[in-house]
Amino acid sequence: MYSKEELQQGLVTRVIGRKLFVFDTIDSTNACGKTLGDAGTEDGAVIIADFQANGRGRHGRFWRADSGKNLLFSLLLRPSLAKDTSGLLTFYASVSIARAIESLTGSSIECKWPNDLLLNGKKCCGILLENSFQQHELSYSVIGAGVNVNQLEFGEQLQTKATSLAKELHAEFDRKQLFQKILQEFDTLYVDVQKGNFVRILEEWIIRCKMLGQMVTIAQGQNTISGTALRLKDDGGLIIKTTDGNSTVYAGDVTIVA
Repeated sequence: MYSKEELQQGLVTRVIGRKLFVFDTIDSTNACGKTLGDAGTEDGAVIIADFQANGRGRHGRFWRADSGKNLLFSLLLRPSLAKDTSGLLTFYASVSIARAIESLTGSSIECKWPNDLLLNGKKCCGILLENSFQQHELSYSVIGAGVNVNQLEFGEQLQTKATSLAKELHAEFDRKQLFQKILQEFDTLYVDVQKGNFVRILEEWIIRCKMLGQMVTIAQGQNTISGTALRLKDDGGLIIKTTDGNSTVYAGDVTIVA
């Protein structure tokens, strides 16, 4: 892992990454972020590790990533947001990371609802949002991200679903350079987030999303919803047109019906 000094050298941000926690190995950067959040650590702190022993995706799934090949990090944020708009932070993270990858690689990144980034149709980044509230206001948010950068091998079950920048673009990428670009994009868009203004973020996300207007199925545990993905609600929910009328979903595994 790069040292803290190396990662911060040349990084020019207003809030994001001013305080940085660097680990070779950690159980989970999100778990660390929540501990720091409860302890009152300042807005914009970032936790990064070379390897996570217990990395987590949505629904408690294990996030597998080879040591020293990828970017595994979490942001601790304290914007003044109402509980019902805090879920929009997922879209903020998606657009920030997509911008950075596109800037470094010149390749287009697709945003897939609710929290994945795709390169050439395969997942190259997953995002995990964990919020803490005081009554109806956000106390803090931990945004975790795993970006597959230089990993070339994935498990048999993931071969058709997961990929990395190196695997798709046939080149090895400087993780430090990408990490700094990601933090800079987070910092740029955080000005809007602090104002509670997600208009530009959602507009950018929608431009990168290919599933709107498509027939989809959304698995939610034992239940499945099928229909046409119409649009996002103001709070980030996905409106689906089903045979029984319009329905709004807030979580689930999405498959586009060919």
